[in-house]
Formats: sequence, structure tokens, C-alpha cells
Amino acid sequence: MEMDLNFWLQLLTVAFCIGLGGRYGGVGLGAAGGLGVCILVLLFGLKPSSPPVSTILIIVAVIACTSILQGAGGLDWMVKIAERMLRKWPKAITFVAPFVCSLFVIFVGTAYVAFAVYPVVAEVATQARVRPERPIAASVISAGIAVVASPMSAATAALVAALSPYNVSLIEILMISVPAFLFATFCTCLAVYWKGTELENDPEFRRRVESGDFQDLVMTEKKSEKEDASKMKKVRLSVGIFGLGVATVLILGFFKELLPVWTVAGKTSTLPIPQLIQMVMLACGLFIIVACRIPSHKFADGSVFRAGLIGVVGVFGVSWLTGTFFDAYHDGFVELFKVMAESTPLLFGVVLFLFSAVILSPSATVVALMPLGAAIGIPPLLLVALYPASCGDFLIPGGAQIGCCSFDRTGTTHLGSWVLNHSYLIPGFVHILTGVAAGYGIYCLIG
Repeated sequence: MEMDLNFWLQLLTVAFCIGLGGRYGGVGLGAAGGLGVCILVLLFGLKPSSPPVSTILIIVAVIACTSILQGAGGLDWMVKIAERMLRKWPKAITFVAPFVCSLFVIFVGTAYVAFAVYPVVAEVATQARVRPERPIAASVISAGIAVVASPMSAATAALVAALSPYNVSLIEILMISVPAFLFATFCTCLAVYWKGTELENDPEFRRRVESGDFQDLVMTEKKSEKEDASKMKKVRLSVGIFGLGVATVLILGFFKELLPVWTVAGKTSTLPIPQLIQMVMLACGLFIIVACRIPSHKFADGSVFRAGLIGVVGVFGVSWLTGTFFDAYHDGFVELFKVMAESTPLLFGVVLFLFSAVILSPSATVVALMPLGAAIGIPPLLLVALYPASCGDFLIPGGAQIGCCSFDRTGTTHLGSWVLNHSYLIPGFVHILTGVAAGYGIYCLIG
């Protein structure tokens, strides 16, 4: 590939815009991507690529349905169930909490649903005299990476869209990603189980006790007033409808013979899975609205809607920027990385990890790099095995990591004296390395 001055200037533009947007995340990331496209097109004369419309529409449809579920009270009800599960086995909180938090993320498709559970994890661990850093770190990491095992997440939607030209179905993706994720979560729990000193011997905890900064509160499960029976019926119905939608996508994705087929001009085509997800999620949203009689103002009031649309803007801008650059040098990149694909394709996982650590978005990483991975000859199912590597956003602590440090009143969960030596570093690397290793093992068995 000929790398002249223009190439390096354009590459520098892409790197600068991604780095600049990564500092602000979300809308800032998308806006920085738009700036990069302007520079590449208007200054360097590159042809703009087509934005990933299919991926964006899937994300919008899932966000719409999940936001309606939140408006119906379904997410809050699920969080209460999670609290009860955590309080049932306090001594085993290091193993229970990561799986409970991840379970809800897998079902709903967004890590935001777990944020309301983290304070409970911290308090239950403190009461049980378990070092809170252990379950908190494992839970935050596992919940953040659980999007790779969720059929409803934006990242999985992006992967489905990227690999659909290669006839890789949603079920095939989940057959690798779900078992690999569960194995990695268990390994992560083991990795933190003996981390640090026991709570009573921790210097920072003892200092806080002696200084009076720590109050040994005895938390009990909140006893709310008796819920209105008709209201709870609607809440449960909303969760049931959402679950039915997820099941519909999975069943039709597995039994493809049930999908509609059309023959136009002698060419037979089947309903694409991305469009199936879009229509089913929007339909489920309407069913929840009608059946639960949700006021229209609640559709967009929840945190899921705001956070989801912020993510859409980020995916839109970054994918458009990287797509424009990669399309301009597509043949050259294919030739350049072909040796890597033939000799050591697992190195592509390192590329995924580093890219995601900069832009702080698994879905944007998948949109930007997975099509390139397939183009250079990496088998699609191997790309699925490498999918967890797109979750490197834990490297630099973000909102969940920072927030959970404040939830831990004992002071055992920390960000460190310099950026990278934080409580989430070891469990993060363990989860991704074991997840990729397990995924690769499954790929070797079925591939």
C-alpha cells in the first residue's frame, strides 16, 4: 500500500478526532467524527462512505422498546428483583453479584440497568464483611462486557449487521459469545476472590473507622408500601412482552425457514435478521404502550432513552469517519493486514481492544473494525470469538467505575494514584483474555 504524505495526514486526522472525541464520549465522540469527515472530504477530497444505517436503526429500535419498558416500570421492577437476589447470599456476594448484574444487562441490552444495583452490591458486601472491592470490580467489569452476550445490545446489533453478508446468524454469534462470557465471568470472580487484604485488616477501612468517617449502617431491604395490584400487573406484563420480543427474535433467527422469502427477477432473498430485530422491537414497544397504557411523556423521560441516543450519535460519527478513511484505502489495508490474517489472526483482537480503549464504545468499535476484519480474510466466527476484545473501555475509568468508588464507603475500591492502577484493571483483563480464549476454543470446536 502506497503511504504518501496525504495518507499520514489523513491517518493523523482520524486519530486526532477519535482521541479528541474520546475525551468527551457520546455526543462529543460523534461530533468529533463529523469533524473528521469534514476534513477528509472537504480538505483531502475523499469520497464519504455510507453511514451504517442498518446498525443505527437496530439500535434506535431497541432503545425505543427498552425506553418504553422503563416508562412502564419494568426496569425498576427488575432492579428490585436483583436486590433481593443479592441479599439472599451475602457471603457469596463476590460470585453472585457479577452474575446477577450481568443477567439483567443480557436481557435488556444496556449496562445502564446495572448501575442502580451497584450501591446494593457495596452495602451487602460491607455488611457481610467481604472486601467490597472484590464484588464491585467484578460486577462493573462483567456488566460492562455482558453486552457481548446480549441479543438486544447495540454492540451485538452492530456485529449482526457486519457479519450478515457472510451468512452468520444471531444464534451462531450467541452460541459462541454467551458460553464464553459465562466462563469469563466465573474466571473474573475467581481472580478477585482473594484480592487485597480482608476488610477488617484493610488500612484505609481501619482509618475511616477510627476517624469516624465510616458509619456501620445496618441496611435492610426497603419495605415499600403495598404496591397497587393493577399497577404491578402492568409492570409484569411489560417485562413479559419485552421477553416475548427477545424470544421471537431468537426463535426466528434459529429457525430461518420460518422467515419470509421473496423471489424477485429470479433472485431469492430471505428477511434479513437486522430488519427482523427492528420490526419486532418496535412492535413490542407498541404492545407495551397499548397494554400498559403508558403516558406518552414517559417514553423519552428515562435514562435509557437519553443514554441510548447519545450512543447512537457516537456510533454514527465514529463509524462514518473510520468508514470514509478505510474505504479510501480498502484494497491497501486488505493487502497490508492479509499476512496477519493468515499467520496470527488473534492479533486482530489487540487492534479491537486498543481501538475500543480510545473511543470507549464497544458498538462503535464493532462497526468500525469488524467489516475490515472480515475483508482481510479473518473467518467470521473467529471474529465472534474476538468480540469481547471490543470492550476495552475499562482501561481508563469511566462513569460506572468512578461512581462505584464512591458507593464503597470502606475505601477499598479505588482509582489509584495514576490513571491505570485502579481496582478494575485486573478483573478487566482477566475477563477479556479468558473470554477470547473460551470463544476461540468454541470456534475451534464448531468451526
